Amino acid sequence: MLRVYEIFRSIQGEGTMMGVPTAFVRLEGCNLRCRWCDTKFAYEGGREMEIEDIVSTVDKFGLMEVCITGGEPLMQDVMPLVQTLLSKGYHILLETNGSISISDYLLDGVMISMDWKVPSSGESDGMLLDNLVHLRPTDQIKFVVENPDDLAYIAKFLNDVDIKAPAVVQPVGGLNLEWLVDAVLTNGMNVRVMPQLHKFIWGEERGV
Repeated sequence: MLRVYEIFRSIQGEGTMMGVPTAFVRLEGCNLRCRWCDTKFAYEGGREMEIEDIVSTVDKFGLMEVCITGGEPLMQDVMPLVQTLLSKGYHILLETNGSISISDYLLDGVMISMDWKVPSSGESDGMLLDNLVHLRPTDQIKFVVENPDDLAYIAKFLNDVDIKAPAVVQPVGGLNLEWLVDAVLTNGMNVRVMPQLHKFIWGEERGV
């Protein structure tokens, strides 16, 4: 049983899987309160669903990519859902904020998308450093940035820590890219600058 806020199909709007048709399972709750969070609506208001009912809903979409997101999905025991989806041949993108251990989820068919918090979020002190050694080249680490100070933090962070996963940076709000591109090029940072594609298409509309 999991507390689910919504299940829907769309395209993946962020990161290295951007544009791929995907089934989304958004779980209720988050242990962080980022200042510019764009999914505050999912802090509460979900409903309890059996694993079988979640998977049945996903099956109806006819898509083989599934994104388990939140909130923070690892606040709940999502392993039964992950295992059931994997047994049916689904590929899973597991989105997590970096504050809870990912060690149990380093499975074939599971891509970890870690949204590491920078100072402007107000939650950068809540990250679990041990998670970084687990990230694989098939995973990704994302940084949502608001200002040049955030970029300076990321540049030092990536210089100090050996991370095997590709690093993605995107602006708060997902759309204002010009200043971020200029700053990344000026500082010679080895990151991918990416927007939030779904916000270009649908703005702040939910369930898309």
